[in-house]
Amino acid sequence: MREIVFDTETTGLDPQSGDRMVEIGCIELVNRVATGRTFHAYFNPDRTMPLAAEQVHGLSDSFLADKKRFREHAEDLLEFLGDSPLVAHNAQFDFGFLNYELGVCGHPDVGLDRMIDTLAIARRRHPGAKHSLDALCARYGVDRSHRVLHGALLDAELLAQVYVELTGGRQIGLALAAEISSATVEVTAFRPRKREFRPARPHSASSAELARHKAFLESFDSVGWTG
Repeated sequence: MREIVFDTETTGLDPQSGDRMVEIGCIELVNRVATGRTFHAYFNPDRTMPLAAEQVHGLSDSFLADKKRFREHAEDLLEFLGDSPLVAHNAQFDFGFLNYELGVCGHPDVGLDRMIDTLAIARRRHPGAKHSLDALCARYGVDRSHRVLHGALLDAELLAQVYVELTGGRQIGLALAAEISSATVEVTAFRPRKREFRPARPHSASSAELARHKAFLESFDSVGWTG
């Protein structure tokens, strides 16, 4: 099964208020394994970058000034996404910006039936715990030491690893079993050890043994058997 894990960076929180997407990063998974195929792009938002947003992702006006607009990447992005399920953390946010940008370009929305929200999955699996991407990386031992600022492709790579763990892990044992089954194994035939069989011992006492036992009992003074 093919799935796309993706993340976005934006100028703010609400596209309906004029905020725009400035970066998207996508990771392709097939049967929950990263294939190495990715899609990554920066976008010129045609507006200034608020300082609060720049402090989150580090994308400045000067950095984005020479980048293409979203509409110039839209066809390539849609081709990469295909009809696969789309995985995101707090997916309503990312879907909101993605569909807004697609609408501006005249493309139809990506259906919400394709949405897989890892935040919702984490809340069901770990109620009462912290559910940020950083917290989930710490819980599942995903190395995030190189994550100084938010970045769409980096965060998608981290989220892909978290998503695999949230949905049952990589099942390494299955891979090991496959390796073992494909190996050449030398089998030694079982050869039973030759044994010498003897006739069974008689278990009833002989007449001589019964006579000795009777004599032994008669040697005791009956008064001594007091318990």
